[in-house]
Amino acid sequence: MVGPVLAPGGRASHAYLFHGPAGAGKRAAARALAAELLAAGSTDAMNARARARSGAHPDLTWVTPSGAHEMLVADIDGPVIGAASRTPFESGCRVFVIERVHTLNDEGANRLLKTLEEPASFVHLILLTDRIVEVLPTIVSRCQLVRFDAPSVEEIAARLESTGVPSDAALACARLALGDGERSRELAGAEGAALRAGAERFARGAIAGDLSARRPWIELLSAVRARGESAGAEIEARLVDELELSPRKDRRRIETDFSERIRRMRRRAETAALDLALTLVALWYRDLMCLAWGAPDLVHNVDRSTELAADADRSPDRLREAVELVQGTRERLQFNVSAELACEALGYRLERVLGPQEKRR
Repeated sequence: MVGPVLAPGGRASHAYLFHGPAGAGKRAAARALAAELLAAGSTDAMNARARARSGAHPDLTWVTPSGAHEMLVADIDGPVIGAASRTPFESGCRVFVIERVHTLNDEGANRLLKTLEEPASFVHLILLTDRIVEVLPTIVSRCQLVRFDAPSVEEIAARLESTGVPSDAALACARLALGDGERSRELAGAEGAALRAGAERFARGAIAGDLSARRPWIELLSAVRARGESAGAEIEARLVDELELSPRKDRRRIETDFSERIRRMRRRAETAALDLALTLVALWYRDLMCLAWGAPDLVHNVDRSTELAADADRSPDRLREAVELVQGTRERLQFNVSAELACEALGYRLERVLGPQEKRR
């Protein structure tokens, strides 16, 4: 973390913008700061701090985008803009943490801007972003900036090893995550391993020239959908808890609201998982390029040396073309095209570029 957290004079700022690469610790720092702000002046500071860290404090609001590609106005309208005008429940302040603030559309950003310009004295906002260049400049100018630097590959790998991940797999996941600590943990888990396996079979299937028989995009998309189901299940568990505490007359409305949230959450999780899977496909071809150029130290899939060696007979130019095809598909998926058709088309294009007939002479 780079930059002071307190405003001049030792006071907490009304608005912070934590920026830096994903996995650099912004969420953990935001939760810790929120806990200290809410504990200040409390008659039971330890209890207030603990509830804030667990997300159970009534004066802490944590917002994540519910749209597949953007934060909706509804995500911040009532939970932040409306709530910021109401006095705290029990603390001396209210804290609002907004993740991925760069995904706010113009309407949402302008509405948030009004709250940033004239906040109530008891309000503190902590905005988080991985892409500060995409945040509205007028929002950036009204926040105290705190930069977070990405941990090194070695640091990420060491963290994974400390949780029981084998050293070679930990290093591979750290490299494949491209500096994102959270993504490295995802890749090291069961769902991430399935996603990675699907991506590898997809990438290698194009080289083997057996896509028609194996249709590896089916396995890849199955792993992607499993990630969406898992994300939806988390929201469904919250729905059960909320229904138990809600009056009967409100349950139909709550169920309808949660149904829409679950749909959006699944879509967003699947979109992120497919983008990660295609990134892994591109990195497989990049690793083959590194081997072709005699630079094995730059390989990401360090735990797949045997498999990479079996595929290392394509020219760097063909491999570069394959990477560009994958990146082009990633870009098109942002426009809500059919994921299955896009992956199938990509597979056959890759096969034409990298298939057995294209072995390096």
